[in-house]
Amino acid sequence: MLRLVLPKGSLEEATLELFAAADLKVYRTSAVDYRARIHDDRIIDVTILRPQEIPLYVSQGLYDLGITGRDWIEEHSADVVSLGELPYSKASADPVRIVLAVPESSPSKSLDDLTGGDRPLRVSTEYPNLTRRALLDAGVEAEISFSYGATEAKVPDIADCVVELTETGRALRAAGLKSIHTLLVSFTELIANPVSAADPEKRRAMEQIYTLLMGTLEAREKVLVKLNVSAERRAAVLERLPSLRAPTVSELAGDGGFAIETVVLKDEINTLIPELKELGASDILELALAKIVH
Repeated sequence: MLRLVLPKGSLEEATLELFAAADLKVYRTSAVDYRARIHDDRIIDVTILRPQEIPLYVSQGLYDLGITGRDWIEEHSADVVSLGELPYSKASADPVRIVLAVPESSPSKSLDDLTGGDRPLRVSTEYPNLTRRALLDAGVEAEISFSYGATEAKVPDIADCVVELTETGRALRAAGLKSIHTLLVSFTELIANPVSAADPEKRRAMEQIYTLLMGTLEAREKVLVKLNVSAERRAAVLERLPSLRAPTVSELAGDGGFAIETVVLKDEINTLIPELKELGASDILELALAKIVH
């Protein structure tokens, strides 16, 4: 019942991996095919397009549901319904930032310091509308030019500064630039056409898909730990265990010991398991999780 549009480009691989892990695998005939399918009755059509365009097409009703960044929603002032953030990006679970960057040698430290001297400030960006609004609010006179890529390379010959997306800041630093202002912090979002989202049957399907995607993203950072412990050592082990909620504790038959299981952060597990063993736990198992749904 839903026409879905997914992002091509930098988010493409991460998005397809997420859908596959959520048991919503995207099938297409080749890596350059813009048409795809998902074997799920809730999704009748899948198209893969640039994320810059997705908010416009979803707002126009060409698609019911799409994935894009908050940056492109704001750039186009698109009339869409956000079903929620999806905390993933090209390289991490962190959001990306839209920043204004100037040469490292520039004395400017904020928007208030910006000037083009005896002419308007020259700004190159893929986000002309976001940039125009931010500079207008700051009272900065600027000449904004649209960039078709390689934006960082346009300073200083073509532009005095750039407004650019950054996830880690490495590309800006490599180009000899420094960020002096963040215009927007942008997460990936699942968005819907307002008319489609108002349809109860479609809205239910949309929210079910969001639940699957979010459950998969949460499970990426966590593992299930199962262990056995004697009655004498149970309190010490439970005190050491972190948990999303209270651990599950079950009494073992025969010897009066206990089986304990809980979910913990993946980045804690390498220190946690040896400490649990030292506290008297045995038969410790670490298990991968596919989804966590609260």
